[in-house]
Amino acid sequence: MSDAAQPTAAEVRAAAEAVKTALDRHLAAVERRSGEEDPAVYDAFNELAAAAEAYDELLYDRYDEVTPFEIPGEDTLPPYTGPEEPSALSVLIRRDYAVAEPQRLMAQARRVEAADEEAPGAGASDTVHGALGLLFGEFEPDEIASRHKEFGLEEGDSTLWVTAADESAEPGEWLEAPFEQVDPQRMVCRFDVSAVFDEDYDDGEDEDVDSDAELTELDADLDPDPDPDLDEDGEPARPDADR
Repeated sequence: MSDAAQPTAAEVRAAAEAVKTALDRHLAAVERRSGEEDPAVYDAFNELAAAAEAYDELLYDRYDEVTPFEIPGEDTLPPYTGPEEPSALSVLIRRDYAVAEPQRLMAQARRVEAADEEAPGAGASDTVHGALGLLFGEFEPDEIASRHKEFGLEEGDSTLWVTAADESAEPGEWLEAPFEQVDPQRMVCRFDVSAVFDEDYDDGEDEDVDSDAELTELDADLDPDPDPDLDEDGEPARPDADR
């Protein structure tokens, strides 16, 4: 950061005072709380977290120093207000992928087409859009997740949310807008997977040798004109009798 963009000493001091004020308000809210999920305590907690984060950033920018505080991230769950004993639940999953190898993706889709030439989607494997439709129609999402490299995909972030409900939804009730009625305060738990959580993440510089070996067969299928083995005279070698 340039000197012109650095915060002043007064700004750092003001941020420190804001932390002290937020700390006092948080303690006062805790002392007056009316129950385990008092919204005043929740608000004071968020205010303290925001003030501490702001101070930590200014302190680092000005003095290249940090605090010993662990600042909660934005994915901190709000207080749970759902049923104490849920009779139904919803599981919401998002998985992101990058289409890293389109030719591999379409080759796998052609295999699906070849197994059922009369399928309505015949010929769809000629495009990435069509190939994705074929593969996700043929394989379960969990199988694609475990074999994503075989399908020419590269994993991105993923998350799984479990939310509680008082009763099961009626058939077809939420199909038109499946994610619009998610209440964060009814979330029982969530599990996030991201490269930002991996301290040893190295931008993919270390390849998985075993996984690459498993893909050798598919690589051979994608080679339109593999070179045959040649003998010493440059002629195709005769295969051994026991092959």
